[in-house]
Amino acid sequence: MTAVLHARFERLPNPGASTGTPLEVQFNPSEYTLTKGAQLSEIPIPGLDQPIIQFVRGQTETLTLDLFFDSTEDGTGSAAKPVTEKTDKFYELIKIDSEAHAPPVLLFSWGGNGFAGSKRKAFKCVVANVRQQFTFFSPTGTPLRAKLTVELREYKSLADQIRELNLKSADHTKAHVVVEGETMSSVAYQAYGDPAAWRAIADANAIDDPLALAPGTILRIPRGDT
Repeated sequence: MTAVLHARFERLPNPGASTGTPLEVQFNPSEYTLTKGAQLSEIPIPGLDQPIIQFVRGQTETLTLDLFFDSTEDGTGSAAKPVTEKTDKFYELIKIDSEAHAPPVLLFSWGGNGFAGSKRKAFKCVVANVRQQFTFFSPTGTPLRAKLTVELREYKSLADQIRELNLKSADHTKAHVVVEGETMSSVAYQAYGDPAAWRAIADANAIDDPLALAPGTILRIPRGDT
């Protein structure tokens, strides 16, 4: 019989650490939900059927799940132990760490290599929200069962994000919508980091007069040399 692998959190000693102090859940969640979005802007162009959609930035990936806790194994009478002895350890994960002056960075793992997401075995995160719901009590009012609804937000340092972006080529032909005040040189600087590279854009768009650049013009930005 295959042993049950419990989901667990690890409280990392610092954001760069790969392991930390483990904290296993009492019962595995029945489900969890991953959400990832992108912030987009709409650029209206007169005469078109709809605005041009332009990517602004990615949004933080979130993971939400419900955790269940029960302390009735110790009875439900006067000797009952409060379930908060179990839930407080998880509720504390959203509190400010006295040394870091911020909530701790965590690793949430369950399922080993089968964890959802590309090339990852765990979800590096911080707790964004915790909702406690107590559902069963002793005759004296001691809470004995609880559900914690937890929202986790992925944690990535600036160095991590730059390293990941460097793995993917940004050298693709793109389109650029000219806005008021832009010049061929400024567009070239945005595209290549070199304002003197404007001629490649002008040639790709058959522009004879680089000074006659009207707002709303859609420019084809060819791939750079690097």
